[in-house]
Amino acid sequence: MDHSTLFDLGLISKYDQSGPRYTSYPTAVQFDESFGEAAYKQIVRESNATGSPLSLYFHIPFCDTICFYCACNKVATKDRSMAADYLARVYEELRMQSELVDNTRVVTQLHWGGGTPTFISHAEMRELVAQTRKYFTLLDDDTGEYSIEIDPREAKGDTIKLLRELGFNRMSLGVQDFDEKVQKAVNRIQTKQETLSVLQAARDEGFRSTSIDLIYGLPFQTVESFSGTLDEILEVDPDRLSVFNYAHLPTRFKPQRRINEDELPPPQEKLDILQMTIEKLSDAGYVYVGMDHFAKPEDELVLAQKEGTLYRNFQGYSTHADCDLIGLGATSIGMVGPSYAQNMRSLDEYYERIDSGRLPVFKGIKLNRDDLIRRDVITQLICNFSLTMADIEKKWQISFADYFAGEMGNFKGMQDDGLVEISENSIHVQPKGRLLIRNICMQFDAYLDTKASKGSFSKVI
Repeated sequence: MDHSTLFDLGLISKYDQSGPRYTSYPTAVQFDESFGEAAYKQIVRESNATGSPLSLYFHIPFCDTICFYCACNKVATKDRSMAADYLARVYEELRMQSELVDNTRVVTQLHWGGGTPTFISHAEMRELVAQTRKYFTLLDDDTGEYSIEIDPREAKGDTIKLLRELGFNRMSLGVQDFDEKVQKAVNRIQTKQETLSVLQAARDEGFRSTSIDLIYGLPFQTVESFSGTLDEILEVDPDRLSVFNYAHLPTRFKPQRRINEDELPPPQEKLDILQMTIEKLSDAGYVYVGMDHFAKPEDELVLAQKEGTLYRNFQGYSTHADCDLIGLGATSIGMVGPSYAQNMRSLDEYYERIDSGRLPVFKGIKLNRDDLIRRDVITQLICNFSLTMADIEKKWQISFADYFAGEMGNFKGMQDDGLVEISENSIHVQPKGRLLIRNICMQFDAYLDTKASKGSFSKVI
């Protein structure tokens, strides 16, 4: 498989528009409150017939300090005791969820996200895993994909040792940028030593994969300054890197109002940073997996992409396409069978639902046949940069050319621009098109022109 990616400024400018990141299809803007607890329970019970393994996602919303760029659902507090009340409800949600699920279904994927998962104490970490084992069947042989998001400022060596003992074998480290001026502007002061000590601890304890998260487009960043951060990161040789585009949306995300727009890099500088990043990481031997993600050639994500088995969900790219995902905690999103379901967003609403003996699902969507077909097509393209039409036809008993006659007619311009190569039986995303994969997937999205989708998405680059 050709993993090369070409940065074409003219094409990026031409196709610069807003669009979904396709962590789901349909996207979350299509979720509706008519899909609630009763619908969710029915679908989970029906899913037991598949016997498929499970993925559990736990949202830990607390942060000690607010990073001004953040668009996550979080609660900023210095009061660590708040975690106890929250976790008590999570344990009750675990119990209620477990009553719906056949206990022979094994949890092959586990993820703690946030917020800051390491905000909770060591005793609370132990108890959360113990409660999870009480209600669900976790693996004991380290073959699962058990991951956690780490803020290096909130994790010392003994924390990493404990997490490994509890069964975690993968972690992502939030860095964003090592430049002190940038850190001050976004209220995330984090030394290089703090990050490297956690990374080394993870290696010493035998974590199977470490990933570092960076953001480009933050205040005061330049090609030169961000190149310096990348050089420092490459010195420690992480297994994966995620280099995210900062989307400045202060009307939607209140913390971003603390960022001075005049200090943001201009659009051309931002594109230059992206181009430099792609070239530097490629020269260092990393493969562009897609959607901001880079990994070493031997990484399981790259291998899965070569085999055509890579998958994408709300936690990003995954090798576990066969899992039903159960979301736990405030604002978590699950994906079970032909459905998505989201929990209440605020702590008060989440607590009220749990305390009344109800699952906190408040909206979602049950996918129809057309949704499922389109999701399959979009997933194939965004994960593997290719699609074999005959596979879709066999699986769904359709004629691809007839079913997507209108959509395929829209690809002429993209073909002429060298973004895609379309044959009688396949669609192949070309090196020029990989950075614009969202644009390509958007051609198969039946919801983009709906009222709910207008103005809901960030720019594709």
